[in-house]
Amino acid sequence: MESSEAGSPRSLAERLQRVAADISRLRGWRRRLAAFVAGALSALALAPFYATPLLVVGFCLLVWLLDGIAPSQRKLRSAALTGWFFGLGYFLVGVYWMVFSFFVQADQFAWMAPIAVLAMPSFLGLFSAGAAVLAIVFWRPGWRRILVFAVAWSLFEYARGHVLTGLPWNLPGQAFAGLAVTAQTAAWWGAYGLSLIVVTLCAAPAATLSGAKAAFNGAIAGVAGFAVLLAVGAVRLAVTDAPDRSDAFVRIVQPNIAQRQKIDPARWSDNFAAHLTLTDGLPPDTRRVFVVWPENSVPVLNEVGDALAALGKSLPSNAVLIAGSVRRDTDDNDVQRFYNAIGVFAQTPRGRRAVAFYDKHHLVPFGEYLPLKNLLRAVGLSQLAPFEEGFTPGAGPRTLSVGGPSFSPLICYEAIFPGAIHPKDNRPEWLVTVTNDAWFGDTSGPRQHLDQARLRTIETGLPMARAANTGISALIDARGVYRERLKLYTSGRIDAALPAPLAPTLYARAGDAGFFALVLLFAGVAQIWRKYD
Repeated sequence: MESSEAGSPRSLAERLQRVAADISRLRGWRRRLAAFVAGALSALALAPFYATPLLVVGFCLLVWLLDGIAPSQRKLRSAALTGWFFGLGYFLVGVYWMVFSFFVQADQFAWMAPIAVLAMPSFLGLFSAGAAVLAIVFWRPGWRRILVFAVAWSLFEYARGHVLTGLPWNLPGQAFAGLAVTAQTAAWWGAYGLSLIVVTLCAAPAATLSGAKAAFNGAIAGVAGFAVLLAVGAVRLAVTDAPDRSDAFVRIVQPNIAQRQKIDPARWSDNFAAHLTLTDGLPPDTRRVFVVWPENSVPVLNEVGDALAALGKSLPSNAVLIAGSVRRDTDDNDVQRFYNAIGVFAQTPRGRRAVAFYDKHHLVPFGEYLPLKNLLRAVGLSQLAPFEEGFTPGAGPRTLSVGGPSFSPLICYEAIFPGAIHPKDNRPEWLVTVTNDAWFGDTSGPRQHLDQARLRTIETGLPMARAANTGISALIDARGVYRERLKLYTSGRIDAALPAPLAPTLYARAGDAGFFALVLLFAGVAQIWRKYD
């Protein structure tokens, strides 16, 4: 009898309540260490681990740590430090892979690696600190603090995606992007809205300090909410059809070229040949054929006559090549500018020529340009781009039409920004992403990047052809379902009919308005709901 009672839900909830109380009483370095560990555990919910229960553990720990701050005299400072240490752990584990890029040219950049591996998480942790401070200002007992926490956290995640050009990498909602079924509600309120839902569900079991009943209810609410999210996703996938187009065929090329070889000018002709080999042999087809090569597949391809002639021989006349290719131009003062670009090469009366370009407009700080360059160069810092002045940003998103369905191109980093995918007044019929994640090795980075590409398709209702130099290349339909993909660090190609687009989603029409509507709803419920206080 005693054993049965000891294992009852009420007994388990009471024990959880005691654990929560012990955690809330932590002070000093113990509190900060607990926050750091909670953040590090939370990051394991992201690709490639998808340990979603650890996201529950991490956010519950953080809520309990904030519970212990609320009555203190220096609560804002304590909240900021607690949030910052959580963010430090989260981003240290979540974006550790970026340090690998500094070892591609180790003789020049390896010394910067220790600085970068600490500086980036330390900076991003400021947003976690701000969220904790905002939450503690409005902290209330019981259930309401869960909603307050989720709203505060999501608002600062939104800020992280926009301040100083933004870095919305590894939003909590991305932990649910490993499966298309769990990410479907992004079609309504985008990645930020999905993150608000995820944070709420994961923090719900932390309603322990209100009593055993609240603890049990919190666990039930979290499980029920996840089940609803899963059911809604399954229904949307079942009732939403994404058929293949009958007028367009796509070949996605993944050459798997090592980064050291890729940036070596002496190997550029070999690299071109590797792309061409995977492009050869297109079957006779009356449809418009699109061949997609990854980012910077061949620099200044439009200037190399022999390469254009080889393309003319290799590609049938109905084929369009969409290739990542550095582009350059010269202004009236004979100053050269370089662009990280996509070139579109089609058959013309004068042979195979570049008929359109898209220049990357959202450049990577320190990778493609150097912010505050005069100041930072004075202390020995430089960007990874192989040009002294870095790349020049393009004008903005574009929709291109070269016969067949129109498309909007994205280059690497640009695919991580919700709502900045194509011109608002010119919706394309599909998306093309070219990227080169070879900088980051066989790490979490390329896998996390792919999850964000999936979220963009769900948000926009548009299919995507994604060509990555070393992987992961994929053809994704308008519901976020992978039609085909190539494994990381393999050479190959994807041949498939292009999936059709869906009608514009709610997020495509309203943007982040759905997210802010959720924020207002949650904040309103937190204000009026006093039943469990």
